[in-house]
Amino acid sequence: MVSSFRTPITHALLVLTAALVVLAGCASRPEVGALALNTAPADGAASHNILIVTTRAKDERPGTYFNGERADQVNYAEATISVPPTHKPGSIEWPAILPGDPAKNFVARGAAYLPSEQAFKTRLNQELMKRPRKDREVFLFIHGYNTLFAESLYRFVQFTHDADQTAVPVLFTWASRGRLQDYLYDLNSAAIARDALEKTLIDLADSKADHITILAHSMGNYLLMETIRQMPLSLRHKLQRKIHYVVLAAPDIDIDLFKANLRRLGTIDKPFVVVLSRDDRALRLSRALSGGVERLGAFSEDDELVELGAIVIDVTDLKAEDAAHHSKFASLAEFSPELQRALANGSLTSASSAEGPRDLGTDLGSFVGNTAQTAVTLPIRIITAPVRIATGGAP
Repeated sequence: MVSSFRTPITHALLVLTAALVVLAGCASRPEVGALALNTAPADGAASHNILIVTTRAKDERPGTYFNGERADQVNYAEATISVPPTHKPGSIEWPAILPGDPAKNFVARGAAYLPSEQAFKTRLNQELMKRPRKDREVFLFIHGYNTLFAESLYRFVQFTHDADQTAVPVLFTWASRGRLQDYLYDLNSAAIARDALEKTLIDLADSKADHITILAHSMGNYLLMETIRQMPLSLRHKLQRKIHYVVLAAPDIDIDLFKANLRRLGTIDKPFVVVLSRDDRALRLSRALSGGVERLGAFSEDDELVELGAIVIDVTDLKAEDAAHHSKFASLAEFSPELQRALANGSLTSASSAEGPRDLGTDLGSFVGNTAQTAVTLPIRIITAPVRIATGGAP
């Protein structure tokens, strides 16, 4: 007789898989050939060149480049992706038939492996030196769970395009299999990637960049926080001197682990920006899988996060473009200049410590000025406090 006994973790995985299958629907996903090249001209299409660092294994199938298995070494590449003139902010216009139509779809214009870390660093500095001094910044993106290589690349292109980024975009993509049932495989792949991400962060800090902005999504935040925690104090300080913003979008991190990491890190120059949504269905399921402990990206105690030194952007009321409500951060890219001005304004961080957390609600106009009135209509809340973090932790 076959036993019907299921362990709690097996049951949670089954629930996670079944629910996310319903949320995902029947849409096909770009596992093979998504980077098939298309060089046809398209008036109004905009191209973005992305530098790539990955712990994924190389994939010899045409137009694929990397898969979800773990490599024995860090691999490097670059790709040029064009965005169609009909692009809708927050969306990725996937081609129904490869290699797509550049007038209507995201398409690959070029892609190639880079032979070494040194080749990556050379290309990074070449791209930085093409820019005026004020734009010599690196924008690093770290994706999350259940993400195929092409999905991580195209999502980053979408965000870069919608945010009108002038920084050099660098994608760090770790070995996610892009399968719902492989949550634990992905979690372990993220942990395995810590050393590679640490090396990458130091390469960025050693580059000709004046500033570094980091955006991590979902499980990518677990990877980022664990990497920062393991870095020697001297290397953390070296990186910190160039950090512009660190944005944790829909972070799939145990809230207690996040608090412990903040206490461990001690005082930092810039607060983490946490983008959370209380209706994030993927994080609800992750919470069930993780023993019922709240995930940072759906945490309900805003004030507690602020007291620990975070700036909280609550996007619960923002319309979701995905059924799981897990990628709302992508819609914020369109308003990135307004949000950056709001975050950079001294009004967000100069209050005395006695004032405690400040709920700015949607009254963003007073912080970003008359040139950004569009932001006033955003259904988001920004909650902030003085730049301060839990102290007393070991370095």
